[in-house]
Amino acid sequence: MLFNQSSGFVLAVSLVVALAGCAGSAQSDSASPGGKSRKSGSLDYLTSVMTGSFSSEIQSKEDTAFYDIRLEMVRIWTDRTDANWIYVEQALATYLDRPYRQRVYKLTEEPDGRFRSVVYTLSEPTRFINAWKDPAAFSTIGPANLELREGCDIVLTWEPDRELYTGKTGDKTCESNLRGARWATSEVELGKDGMISWDKGLDDDGNQIWGAETGGYRFNKLAPQAKR
Repeated sequence: MLFNQSSGFVLAVSLVVALAGCAGSAQSDSASPGGKSRKSGSLDYLTSVMTGSFSSEIQSKEDTAFYDIRLEMVRIWTDRTDANWIYVEQALATYLDRPYRQRVYKLTEEPDGRFRSVVYTLSEPTRFINAWKDPAAFSTIGPANLELREGCDIVLTWEPDRELYTGKTGDKTCESNLRGARWATSEVELGKDGMISWDKGLDDDGNQIWGAETGGYRFNKLAPQAKR
């Protein structure tokens, strides 16, 4: 989700809390076997709130400690039934043609009703810059062409009272060598109007090496998906 290392500087996430007017209350007439609406609290609803165009421009103007970041998330391989797959691209607003992060997320529902976002990297990421504009570009590859970021999964829980999905990585499971860190951690909250994500790099003693110190990046969802 979104979501673990950057080049030159580090985005504070991952996938990504409290959103201004976060998630919607729209409900579907039909429910899933688990009793959840096909919208709120379901895998498809999670996919819908995660996909789209996002911007941290407002936050960057309110607090200069944060960069103006653009985040694009689009569903790919929609004919697959094993999971919902999402391509993720992040870039500084001033360098949109040079994204510093490109990922693929595999979204599935766990037996206990929670959701898992498994993180992959692309073996040839430059081939897919701006591919969010044309997801058909991914028809030339499949999951076998991806590289798993082992231990960097984010497990998400639907919180009906807040109408948000919240989650984080495991404790000392996602390795990192960025700026001398040993581990990367990601915390995320997702709703229909956007997300807040917080990435940190930690040493073996738990000291923070990189990442935002005061809170996560607040991404407002743009509608419809931007076509830069």
